[in-house]
Amino acid sequence: MSIRLRLAVCGLILLSNMPLLADPPAFSKEDLAYFERKIRPLLSARCYSCHSKDAKILHGELRVDSSAGLIQGGESGPLLVPGKPEESLLISAIQYQDGLDMPPKGKLPDAEIAELVAWVKRGAPMPPVNEQLAQPAKQIDFEAARQFWSFQPVQEHSQPEVQLADWPTQRIDYFILSAMEREGLSPAVPADRDILIRRLTFDLTGLPPTPEEVQAFVANDSPDAYQELVERLLAAPQYGEKWGRMWLDLVRYTDFTASWLEQPGEPYFYRDWVIKAFNDDIPYDEFVHRQLATDLMAETGPEDLPALGLISLSPTYWKELKLPSEIIKVIVADEWEERIAAVSETFLGLTVACARCHDHKFDPISSEDYYALAGVFASTRSIGRPMIPEKEYAPARAAIAEVAKLEQEVKKLNAAIAKRQKEAKEAAKKAEEAEQESPDAGTTAATAEAADEAMTDLKQQVATLTSRITELKATPHFDAPLASAVSEESVAVERAGKSPQDGTRLAYHDGPQDLPLFSRGDPNRPGEVVPRRFLTVLSPEPKPFTQGSGRLELARAMTSDAAPLAARVIVNRIWHGHFGRGLVNTPSDFGAQGDLPTHPELLDDLAARFMANGWSIKWLHREILLSATWQQSSQPSAEALSIDPANLWLSHMNRRRLDFEPWRDAMLSASGVLDLTLGGRSSNLDQPGNHRRTLYGSIHRHEMSTTLLMHDFPDPNQHSPKRSQTITALQGLFLLNGPLLAEQAKNLVARLEREFPGQTEEQVDRAYWLLLSRQPTEQERALALGFVGETSGEDRLSRWQQYAQVLLATNEFLYLD
Repeated sequence: MSIRLRLAVCGLILLSNMPLLADPPAFSKEDLAYFERKIRPLLSARCYSCHSKDAKILHGELRVDSSAGLIQGGESGPLLVPGKPEESLLISAIQYQDGLDMPPKGKLPDAEIAELVAWVKRGAPMPPVNEQLAQPAKQIDFEAARQFWSFQPVQEHSQPEVQLADWPTQRIDYFILSAMEREGLSPAVPADRDILIRRLTFDLTGLPPTPEEVQAFVANDSPDAYQELVERLLAAPQYGEKWGRMWLDLVRYTDFTASWLEQPGEPYFYRDWVIKAFNDDIPYDEFVHRQLATDLMAETGPEDLPALGLISLSPTYWKELKLPSEIIKVIVADEWEERIAAVSETFLGLTVACARCHDHKFDPISSEDYYALAGVFASTRSIGRPMIPEKEYAPARAAIAEVAKLEQEVKKLNAAIAKRQKEAKEAAKKAEEAEQESPDAGTTAATAEAADEAMTDLKQQVATLTSRITELKATPHFDAPLASAVSEESVAVERAGKSPQDGTRLAYHDGPQDLPLFSRGDPNRPGEVVPRRFLTVLSPEPKPFTQGSGRLELARAMTSDAAPLAARVIVNRIWHGHFGRGLVNTPSDFGAQGDLPTHPELLDDLAARFMANGWSIKWLHREILLSATWQQSSQPSAEALSIDPANLWLSHMNRRRLDFEPWRDAMLSASGVLDLTLGGRSSNLDQPGNHRRTLYGSIHRHEMSTTLLMHDFPDPNQHSPKRSQTITALQGLFLLNGPLLAEQAKNLVARLEREFPGQTEEQVDRAYWLLLSRQPTEQERALALGFVGETSGEDRLSRWQQYAQVLLATNEFLYLD
């Protein structure tokens, strides 16, 4: 069979038709964005040459450059069983199973195989049938595209007129109430004060209030009591921990970088920098600038270098340099795509990475836009950098380099010593055997003496070098910790020799580089070079970046040219954090595939005033938390349940389930063992006796804590705009049998015994205050006393621990009103 025919057959095996569905399944926007970002580029790189409108010969009557072609398929039978990769021909073919070897020239990289398996397991999501996608691409009309709602300038809007004029306390409330009244709804009553302080304390610090704080607030009838409480919590160091975790979800934070990276730096410095930035209320525009380019800003110093962890801690893929450079180029290009995806979705709410292989299918983002940004990241290298001035660190840097060379020499000398010792033993053994035959040992003794002298000389060299290494390690700042940062260096993937079999090398060069447009996303098919610049739709006349890599110009463009969009995105994220749902329910997609805002004038007004108030996140918190909207009860009216079951119009507060971090922290707090130490290295969350805040539990991209995975912790390999919430049997078993609840039940009982030794009724009351911020009802108290009873000794301890574990597992403890 010819190579050409084999390729055609393999193409049919990989992309033959799937069954035509009468009613195609409905996929979420996240599913479709996943297809555009991960699967379509893979199909483009591997399949379009034979199965697209541009193919010279269309093989097997199959086109995969449109959803219509994917669904209709070709002529070789079903390819996929959605949700069941083990039954899908596609997967068995790419895994080289059942005699199917696709592609024939060599197996796909493991990462691509895993991606296709994940896609099929996810149900093989793809956009609905759309024949237009198969037609020649149309030129983007950027002028018309700029009229889209999220690209428009922001402006303050006049307060809407409302009927219930005495209800609003903030500008926010007029917009919310106007929409409510339009829909025939009325606001709920204000939340009780004990509920309000519990809600507020969790919202701002991720921790429950103490019983004493609840009782003092309830008893305080000052008109300023609530506002003073807001200010106190905003000033608490735990505020930065709570809202810093929100940010870490977006930037796919990890505590462990790849072990093979050179000078990777300490990741936790980035986490601690983010916490401090929130606590210090760094203006959001500066917050953006520092994370992309603080090393290029004259107004910031080396203490800010950890901010660059947003880029430096990006997922980095293993590059086996024995492989041909063509493969390594694809891996490096995949890394650039990942950085573009994380940065554009986090700051701009746009899926720019979907334009790697073709113009964006839904948004006005061209492939040229994509490669203009890719050049920025292609001109940036992840390295570890000291958090002291370079002038101070220079002697240490030179010492570190010299130590590395000397340690290599010591390693070689030790290997030589080991070899000599082995040879000496073998010679001595032979000599001993020879002496038994001939008593004349003079020659043997001379040989042994010469060997000893050589050995002594080698050992002396090792001692001298070791002494020098010790001396160099005493250089000031030699052991100074490194932040995960970046440098202005461009990477080039080059052949190590003249032929592909010679392998690959990565070369780093000073100065930036512009990238060519890769045909269908394949770096081995370069086209016209695209200068580094900002997105066309957000910058009417985008100018090439000329300052190094362009990171600082990119950061500033996002808060100047794209300021309205960037402000809307962060305002929406903070709103989502307080209400459990954003004004735009697709927090990282403000494009055509995203949801429209439920209250567009409110989002516009808030974004405009946010910018006018110095991009202050704490100002934004105050605007929301002081509103009558946020202070409503979570009890919906009958009308609300009937008219607006999803509570889009916010006629009451949303009852919310705590994420795992505040839930676990609340257990530790109630049990009296919570360690509130700020910052520092992470530690194993599942380790017995680990009482630090959950924020400081170790996050590993490839070895995630099973406890975190079980409780919907986001994947640290990718940008996560909002937490998912599941209810599984494993979570129930964790409540009943998990070590966390069992340990904290014991700690809670120990605390109750310390505070009220032997006083059962007082202990029951205290347990309710610690866990639920309220007194028990008479029925609850009677049930508790009936269970614990008049027991004593081990029986009393056992019953109390069982009862404490039940309280820890209650929905009231897990949910927030």
